[in-house]
Amino acid sequence: MVEREPVCKEDFTLKNIKTLTEENYDAIFSLSQFAFQYELSEEEMHDKKEEVKRHKVWGWMDGDNLAAKLHLIPLSCYINGKIFNMGGISAVATWPEYRRQGMVKDLLHHSLKYMKENGQIISYLHPFSFRFYRKYGWEHAFNELQLTLPINKLKKKWDAKGYVRRIQPDVPLLHHLYTNYAKSFNGMLERDEKWWEQRVLNRKHQIAVAYNEQDQAEGYVLFKVKDNVVKITELVHSNLNGWKLLLGFIANHDSMAEKVKMVVPENDKLSLLLDEPRFEQKLEPYFMARIVDVQKFLQEYPFAADEKFAVTILDDFFPENNGTYQVRAETGVNSVSHIQSHKGNGIQCSIQVLTGMLLGFKRPNDYHELELLQGDEAAVVQLERLIPENQAFFADFF
Repeated sequence: MVEREPVCKEDFTLKNIKTLTEENYDAIFSLSQFAFQYELSEEEMHDKKEEVKRHKVWGWMDGDNLAAKLHLIPLSCYINGKIFNMGGISAVATWPEYRRQGMVKDLLHHSLKYMKENGQIISYLHPFSFRFYRKYGWEHAFNELQLTLPINKLKKKWDAKGYVRRIQPDVPLLHHLYTNYAKSFNGMLERDEKWWEQRVLNRKHQIAVAYNEQDQAEGYVLFKVKDNVVKITELVHSNLNGWKLLLGFIANHDSMAEKVKMVVPENDKLSLLLDEPRFEQKLEPYFMARIVDVQKFLQEYPFAADEKFAVTILDDFFPENNGTYQVRAETGVNSVSHIQSHKGNGIQCSIQVLTGMLLGFKRPNDYHELELLQGDEAAVVQLERLIPENQAFFADFF
């Protein structure tokens, strides 16, 4: 592996970066509304201010003027069924007169140091540009499959046992169903009550729950019907019966709508259940992720077997991750030693590729075929064996 000069050096000062508080809310939301081209009503502004109380917000200041900002949301996610502390980066914005002066780079570096110090060992963000954030170690890690189909394709005899009922918001019930579903994917958010109230159930959805013949909940759907379209915001099911009950329920809106739109995991199998599988299916790049603290992440990661291996990592932007990691994968917490050297044996890759592999976005063989992962065939085969095959999916937004 060839060593490269780090993009980000430690010699810049962060004296311009300030932690923003409630007294800065006017400046924060003035920049957000300008940068993301929306306007908040008085009620919406109140809700946003309540929501941002959970954020850590930093501003790059030009004297008393806010030039750029970044929000960090303390969150958690599921990876191979295990909870990882995650830092969600959001609402990154700069006023036009301050752009292209390295302010966002400074804020990102500052956020990585903070996350590492506070145990947030992985980070997500929704990019305006994948190319831009790849420079700083984030990598394409989640796709979303957008389905648009005529509602009559769902009209069939589903042979499901049970019934569906619309309900008022019931966070404990929905949370139980969501959590069991989320654990079956890599990257899904561990939601808390505030997230449900502020981010999931804040858009006046219709809510319907599928129950089996024993009156046990087996899934739910959040949806709206408007302009002849059933827009599915979230479709969660714990088994095939619950899924079929919900599909039949959606089909019953055929007098109100001509189409159904939904976002599903990349490996969704709906087309296998339909008599006519030809409909619009669009795979879109969605969120990015990056491992913040390689050593701690490797210690916590649930590998599929108890084995020893070595991996050498290059992290241009956060060079304290650079070096070779000797890993003894064990049930519980792995043993990991870190040597800040690029002379190690075994697998060699960038922080971006390591993130993509361990989240299950692509397999080691995929990266190896593209020469993004370096190592001999035996080492790649071992890594294929060690990394569980679990679909990466992220159903939320921030």
